[in-house]
Amino acid sequence: MSDQGRQAAKVAALVAGGAVIGAGIGLLFAPQTGAETRRYVGRYAKKAQLQATRLSRTVQSGVKEVMDRSKSLVRKDDQIPRIEAA
Repeated sequence: MSDQGRQAAKVAALVAGGAVIGAGIGLLFAPQTGAETRRYVGRYAKKAQLQATRLSRTVQSGVKEVMDRSKSLVRKDDQIPRIEAA
């Protein structure tokens, strides 16, 4: 995996971890009833799912781009004439 891919994975992990911690703290200090809290958690989960889907698509397109670039570099390397010893 390239450095950019690793960086994207780290960012995704940090975002997901922050979302989980934020949700937990929000539940602990929520001044709402149980039904209101459950409704809030459901909405939050849907939003988090959408964000995760968007992020995964972004990472996936980045990985695809890196793979395409590396394939083109390999093809260029194959086209370079080589001098062989007799």
